[in-house]
Parts: sequence; structure tokens; C-alpha cells
Amino acid sequence: MSEATENDASDAATNQRSAIRAYKLYMGRDNASHVLKGTVSENFRTEVVAVHFKETPAYGSFAWHNAPEAQFVITLSGTLQFKTRDGETFLLQTGDVLIAEDTAGSGHEWRMIGDQPWKRAYVVLKPGAKDLFIPDPCSAGG
Repeated sequence: MSEATENDASDAATNQRSAIRAYKLYMGRDNASHVLKGTVSENFRTEVVAVHFKETPAYGSFAWHNAPEAQFVITLSGTLQFKTRDGETFLLQTGDVLIAEDTAGSGHEWRMIGDQPWKRAYVVLKPGAKDLFIPDPCSAGG
């Protein structure tokens, strides 16, 4: 194997390994909440103002609401199904990052799937801070 091929393989393995799955909830031009699938960058930092933790027992749910502020929601355990009013859905699983930026508009809801509690960390972004989100090339925006 040539040195260039080895480097390409190493770079690909690093990119594969460093891809932390993320979903971004945001308000589109239509004032509706939408979701994008992607990853969060490990190569940059951003500014935050608070961190807090929460646990919801298994089988919990939360009806239509907006994010109270722009924040990362890092799932430590549990599986949830999120849904927007337009019917967009996604599963949030252990290790996934939700970037919740739909602080206005039609909102979203979620429900627990399975018998594990949802343990999570909320990392509140400083207003105007970068969210580090990298959308998948095939992820459509609203």
C-alpha cells in the first residue's frame, strides 16, 4: 500500500471514528420546526453559559413545545422518538447530540421508546455561539 493510500485510509478512519451523530431542530422560514441530520465537529470549541442534567423515567413523553433556549441535549441513556408538526421524525439514542434551536415556531414533541430512563445533559449555548453542526449532504432543510 502506498503512503498516500495509507494516509487516505487513516484520514477516512479518523473521520469515521470522530463523527458524533447529531440532529438539529430549528425553525424554518415557514415558522415550523424542522430537523436536519448530521454530526458535530470535534475540531472546534464553542461558548456555553450553563450545564445541567435531567432524568425522565421510562415511557415518558412531552407534548408540543419549543426549546427554551439554544442548547445541546446530550443523551446519556435512553431512546426517544422526536416529531415535528409537519411529521418529520427521528430517533435519538444513547450518545446522540440534539441541537435544539427551535425556540419559536410550531415546536416538537417526544416520547420514550423502551424501558430505559432518558438521562441527559443540557449544555446551553451562549447567544450567538456556533453550534458546531455539520449537516449530512443529503439532509434537506425546511
